[in-house]
Amino acid sequence: MKISIRRSRRAAIAVALGSVLALTATACGDDGSGSGGDKGDEGSGKGKIVFWDNNGGVRTDIWKEVIADFEKANPSIDVEYVGIASTEYQSKVDTAIQGGGLPDVGGVGAAMIAAIAAQNALEPLDDRLAKSSLNGKLNEDMVKSLKAAGGADDTLYSIPTSANNGVLYYRTDLFEKAGLAEPTTWDNFYKAADKLTNAGKNEFGYTIRGGAGSIAQALDAMYGQSGITSFWDASGEKTTVNDPKNVEALEKYAALFKKVTPAADLNNDFTKMVAQWDSGTIGMLNHNLGSYQDHVKAFGADKFRGIPQPVGPSGKRVQVSNPVDGLGLFQSSKNKEAAWKFIEFATSHAENSKFNESAGQVPANTDAAKDPWVSEAEPTKLAAAALSDGSTTIVQLPYYLPDWGTISKSDNEPNFQKVLLGKMSAKEFLDTLAEQLNTAQAEWSEQNG
Repeated sequence: MKISIRRSRRAAIAVALGSVLALTATACGDDGSGSGGDKGDEGSGKGKIVFWDNNGGVRTDIWKEVIADFEKANPSIDVEYVGIASTEYQSKVDTAIQGGGLPDVGGVGAAMIAAIAAQNALEPLDDRLAKSSLNGKLNEDMVKSLKAAGGADDTLYSIPTSANNGVLYYRTDLFEKAGLAEPTTWDNFYKAADKLTNAGKNEFGYTIRGGAGSIAQALDAMYGQSGITSFWDASGEKTTVNDPKNVEALEKYAALFKKVTPAADLNNDFTKMVAQWDSGTIGMLNHNLGSYQDHVKAFGADKFRGIPQPVGPSGKRVQVSNPVDGLGLFQSSKNKEAAWKFIEFATSHAENSKFNESAGQVPANTDAAKDPWVSEAEPTKLAAAALSDGSTTIVQLPYYLPDWGTISKSDNEPNFQKVLLGKMSAKEFLDTLAEQLNTAQAEWSEQNG
């Protein structure tokens, strides 16, 4: 008998709640009334609101700039900033939904919308957007992505701020010195990873993500090599993750660990991986547009490039979808009017442009997307072109599954580390992942007809 992933997840949250509830309410400066199902209130449109940043540390400085601009334009509203690391954000939201302490506004990207919305914690935003100055000013594809990620009812629970895209960064100076061709194909990628490695001198061809966030990057490498263009088979109920072509692709990719990568990669999340690459002795890095400015600071713009992912044997590029990020209004807010004003301001032309120039991502505000810096940052320009010129097929990940976050993180990141260490086969890993996904899809299909 299969156990519901969703039921087991919520049970685990409930068990953990008793020990952390008091700490959560105290840390957030909240009276504990803001929990899932609490309908909140429009409020006065003045006073204090709390904002949770879902990428704290990485985006703290730019969010504080946006907040300062907002408070200057709205002197009757005070915004309390709480920065939370991306790896901890979902669990903190889940805990606060169950016991209180939710903020008024928080970062809510596509990958987490379904899980939060399923607990009745997010305010539907369609009507607010329709009456807003933002109406008609947001990228339609990003809005559609967030609606699709929210579930079957096509409700908008998050206002898009940014779109990201997978990027292969490589050191042009190291490639030139070694006489290597650009890693525009997977064959060239593997050749370069091998040739640029000299472990005795602490020089490596690639850095692989083995810590938090490893699953999405592994999926990107798998589908990019296999050329499979759909996450589900023709029935719509069985995932393709464990297709033999994907198994073969993962075997090849995972074999890079410790052969052409540092051993530290086993536990590296994106911040450690990016910092390691920026230290200067590694040839290639898979990340996204968000780390571009870090690399400019480390090397200058002339010693590296950020290009779209390699193409496969067919000459076509296949990538998995990178989630659109956004801002959600929590239903339990006692000051929704002020909270909405903040969301509206943060995604306005000037502020959305400022934020995304710092983050190195594609703005959601269509006026901001026309600003000069977008075409001046080469990786952003190339990523935008790859997504619009017909060269790239996107495999849409099932962000709409409430269990997607759990399956793709806590349930399987430890298993991926076992694959890297040779303690689990790629096939066993992908078969386990597939079984969980198929169960979650069947539950979702049953509930949504």
